[in-house]
Amino acid sequence: METLHHLSIDIETFSSVDIGKSGLYRYAQSPDFQILLFAYSLDDSPVKVIDLAAGEEIPGEIKLVLFHPDTILHAYNAAFEWYCISRFWNLDEKTTAWWLSQWRCTMLHGLYCGYPAGLVAVGRALGLDEDKQKLSTGKALIRYFCVPCKPSKVNGGRIRNLPHHDPEKWELFKTYNGQDVVTEMEVERRLSRFPVPEEVQRQWETDQKINLRGVAIDLDLVSGALALDAEAKEQGLKEAAELTGLSNPNSVAQLTKWLTDETGQDVTDLRKTTVSELLGGDLDSDKARRMLELRQELSKTSTKKYDALEVAACADGRVRGLLQFYGANRTGRWSGRLVQPQNLPRTYIQPELLPLARDLVKDRQADGLRLVFGSVTDTLSQLIRTAFTAAPGGTLIDADFSAIEARVVAWLADEEWVLEVFRTHGKIYEATASQLYNVPMDKIKKGNEEYKLRQYGKAATLALGYGGGASALITAGHLDKETPEEELLDIRDRWRQSNPHIVQLWYTVEAAAREAISSGRTITLLNGRLEIARECDPCNGLDFLTVRLPNGRKLYYVKPHFGTNRFGQSAICYWGLNQTTKKWQELETYGGKLVENITQAVARDCLAEAIERLEAAGYPLVFHIHDEVVIDAQPGQKLEDVERIMSEVPAWAPGLPLNADGWVNPFFKKE
Repeated sequence: METLHHLSIDIETFSSVDIGKSGLYRYAQSPDFQILLFAYSLDDSPVKVIDLAAGEEIPGEIKLVLFHPDTILHAYNAAFEWYCISRFWNLDEKTTAWWLSQWRCTMLHGLYCGYPAGLVAVGRALGLDEDKQKLSTGKALIRYFCVPCKPSKVNGGRIRNLPHHDPEKWELFKTYNGQDVVTEMEVERRLSRFPVPEEVQRQWETDQKINLRGVAIDLDLVSGALALDAEAKEQGLKEAAELTGLSNPNSVAQLTKWLTDETGQDVTDLRKTTVSELLGGDLDSDKARRMLELRQELSKTSTKKYDALEVAACADGRVRGLLQFYGANRTGRWSGRLVQPQNLPRTYIQPELLPLARDLVKDRQADGLRLVFGSVTDTLSQLIRTAFTAAPGGTLIDADFSAIEARVVAWLADEEWVLEVFRTHGKIYEATASQLYNVPMDKIKKGNEEYKLRQYGKAATLALGYGGGASALITAGHLDKETPEEELLDIRDRWRQSNPHIVQLWYTVEAAAREAISSGRTITLLNGRLEIARECDPCNGLDFLTVRLPNGRKLYYVKPHFGTNRFGQSAICYWGLNQTTKKWQELETYGGKLVENITQAVARDCLAEAIERLEAAGYPLVFHIHDEVVIDAQPGQKLEDVERIMSEVPAWAPGLPLNADGWVNPFFKKE
């Protein structure tokens, strides 16, 4: 479209709902939600702040521009401005969704280019001058004006701070609001040489529509689970107090001392791994064993997801905003929010018994749960995913890609025997075991002694594709930690010998990255599937190592250079977000890790295209997890059609053997 205007926006809002716990949608749907300040810049003109709380009105010219289809609207975390302004003008859901195409998210732009989320964080990473960053008092001002306050004698018992309660702070808040627009515009200007592809923009729009749609929640199950969990924990604490004689058996200090005295072992902490190791070892004390079992029960955090569901559910019983677009920095994969659907507890209850378990929870039958399933809290944990349901009277269709990463890395590397497995029977674990141990594949089946080799094939397939060593077979959770090291090394070596093209891919990609960093040359690999380059914008101090993927999307590594790794050897380094500390710092990488990023990014692009095709075909997604889509099916929609659409090979990936499998059920589960 021909752009008429560019309008950069930042708003400040109030709601009594905690956005951190309940999410954007319930926050903005609160009856007391309001926009306090509306800051904007039209076509790079000086920023203006409209004090809506004081009764000022948004100028008519800006209203016209705001909703004109040829206007591009810019904001940092634009989903917030988009939805809040939609609520402010009481737009219906259809109009709200239509309006999305005008918005451009500067946070997405930063994430696409390898920078962290958060306006302060990206400003610092880009090296913005202090006057172009958010004011340091911003968080305090937001706490003062944008969330309820506790009533006290000092504040006259009020539950909210209004502008007249502190006029000086309010004026500072208005300055802060305007400064956000300045910072957002500067971030966008700095990154303008490295635009977000139109295809990624469209995927962002689809993601917001899916978040807006939300998913139905079985609130009867949720309320029953919360009541049973509270009852079980109260009983558990009572039993623990009687067992130990401690005033607070939840206290780590008290309980570790008691366990040390009771067992004769030096118990210094109560981490999950420590408790599991103690229970798995030799314990002479039955009291200590029971107390450790109670500790496992009482410390279960997975049942807290029921709390998250309850506070995030909107008035219509749907939870919205479960997905974070480009949440996995660099690869662009989605991450979860609120209930974290990407991290739900596994379900081990037999599928045919799930309806019974759910009914017992809804009826709050703790004794029945114990009789049939044993532990109440463990059963509740396993049932969390079943709280996600189809709309009343409907059904969910679930489908996921089969072994997508193994398929993609083999396709990238042209590992022909692996590709042939996926083109035919698809039994990659059995086929890998057969390759590793030179055993006919038809012998690797249940009932035969050779079937134990399948686990080795599975572990190798899942753990060794990105240069992982012998320890990766254990750390990935696929083999027992007691497996002898020589056995692990043997599996690793056999796998590498059987997959020479994948192994060569690690070295080829690293060599190309090193060449691009040192010489600035652009290197094309794998018959044009990948292109590795060093791209710079000296005027804005930007320097990237980029990897162009088969579909044209790029991965960005900020400020690439050579450093020394923990082994004292030369390593490729760049600046990025440490996933453990969440700090912006120097990171190192290598060929296998680069291949992992590339593979996961390509798998992500396969999913993104499948989502677009499903939505276009009228299959309404309610959320997705990793490589799995969940659809609130309409009458007449079939699983076979979803599997077929997901298995379509993207035009940019000829020869990639894709396959999807799924199920149909009224509530979410794990096959």
